[in-house]
Amino acid sequence: MSQPITRPKFSCVFLPDHIIDEILSWVPVKSLIRFRCVSKSRYAIITNPIFISTHFNRAKLLFSNEENNNNHNGYLLYTPLHVDPLLYSRNLCTVVCNSDGTLSNNISRIEIPFSHSRIMGFSNGMFCFASYVENCRHIMYLWNPSIRKFKVLAATVNIANFYTQVAVGFAYHSQNNDFKVLRIVCHKPAEAEVYSLSTDSWRRFVISVESATGSGLNGSISGIDDSPCVFLNGALHSIACTTVRHNFILSFDLNDEKFREIMLPRNYFHGLFRFLFGFSRYLAVSKGLLTFVVFGKSPAVTSSFKCLIWVMREYGVFESWTAKIVNLAWVDSFYGCTDNGEFLIEKSNGHLFSFDHETLEENSLGIQFPAWVGFTSNLMESLVLLE
Repeated sequence: MSQPITRPKFSCVFLPDHIIDEILSWVPVKSLIRFRCVSKSRYAIITNPIFISTHFNRAKLLFSNEENNNNHNGYLLYTPLHVDPLLYSRNLCTVVCNSDGTLSNNISRIEIPFSHSRIMGFSNGMFCFASYVENCRHIMYLWNPSIRKFKVLAATVNIANFYTQVAVGFAYHSQNNDFKVLRIVCHKPAEAEVYSLSTDSWRRFVISVESATGSGLNGSISGIDDSPCVFLNGALHSIACTTVRHNFILSFDLNDEKFREIMLPRNYFHGLFRFLFGFSRYLAVSKGLLTFVVFGKSPAVTSSFKCLIWVMREYGVFESWTAKIVNLAWVDSFYGCTDNGEFLIEKSNGHLFSFDHETLEENSLGIQFPAWVGFTSNLMESLVLLE
């Protein structure tokens, strides 16, 4: 006669709340979203603002370690251009950049939950969009694709007409553990407003610029590039001009929320044609340095196109601008730099290339007519915007 099977006895162990919080703070976002349904207590923990902040800081640490240990060169982000932009839902596509400069065949796609808008920036897994529909250009969105949540922001500064110049910047303010949106509208006078996610509010003020050159810029800004602002050294940067056609870099420090002037290099065109549509200029961050790029046509040689690359070796020091000029076919769009300093450019045929301005090597990325392109060294996920 067989003996009855004896089953081990398990004692029920209850973990203290702070131990559960600590364990959950290291759990991936997708798992946490599922864990919300386990019990009311788990839901309360995961949706608690303090827990969300703790998880965010842990995620930053994990993805910082990933940057040092991964075997690839980051991620390319892009949105494909649809043939009918009025009748489609866009996708945000993500693809791994291989160490040999090629892209992985595996493409991750996430549907963007709103249309008629363009990406103005992204940071730590969060994206900022701005509407381009007339009479709705004050509407903006913050989107967290990892949890499929977004927040609508209604800016306070009205826009007189469709041709009013507007610049937008988006960044993570590490000192205050906060996301901020900067919006500059070129009225008379130019106005700015800053949105803080932590307070869910806008603060509006007239732009007053601290000039290191004594150029007297206060209240005299008349134009600004509508390209997304570039974030570096805790500040957002854009190219602005005054009523007397003085061009300069307008920086906005997220810490003290003050505007300052950074002088552009003198004679930065170096003889390129300066007629309408004859040149284009961009700000970027290349290998951690503020970079000013000018694409244009040389008047000396027919159909000869040049790329002037100005790098500020010491941030904020005018004398540290250094120049380099390279031959490069006409560029339709410039999307910034990779961590290796390679340019992401779209040529006149619509094809996306990476361009190494040191070796002069070009690499086709197999993407044609993108609506937007970005690069990130990691794919951070967070619970920000979870309610």
